[in-house]
Amino acid sequence: MIALIIGCEIGFWVLIALGLAVRYLTSARRLSTVLLACVPLVDVLLLTAAVIDLRRGGETSFTHGLAAIYIGVSIAFGPQMIDWADQRFAHRFAGGPAPVRPPKTGSAHAARERVQWVRHLLAYAVAAVVLGLFTLLVGELDRTAPLWGVLAPWTVVLAIDFVVSFSYTVLPRRS
Repeated sequence: MIALIIGCEIGFWVLIALGLAVRYLTSARRLSTVLLACVPLVDVLLLTAAVIDLRRGGETSFTHGLAAIYIGVSIAFGPQMIDWADQRFAHRFAGGPAPVRPPKTGSAHAARERVQWVRHLLAYAVAAVVLGLFTLLVGELDRTAPLWGVLAPWTVVLAIDFVVSFSYTVLPRRS
């Protein structure tokens, strides 16, 4: 399962790189759109493989929980990562404007930090839903209970991220 997760991460970035390379280095706009539209299929592949493994009696492990985390992060942060890569490709290969740098100070920085925390919360929620889906599809709560262990440390990280992210609202960075 860990090899599949790594393969999905590589596939995610390969599809983005290919889609953007085709967009900015050739005139095959439709092919570029198809390649970029295939990026979410990586998540579907991982979800399907994890469910099949669990349904066939595979031992539940941390890697199944990691697959849920990967899917949650991919859904919550994927569009932002694609936009990040697109800005750099457009600037480097198509004469586009320089990539927008996130604000480092003031209320704009605080607002961005709050939005990033909400994305983090969304990733957490999606991962919890995926874990619930795993539990439902396997149908054996005692067998899938260990999967839920990945949420305990992530809950702590999410709480720390909340404190840090929202602290900039109360005490914004100064220039």
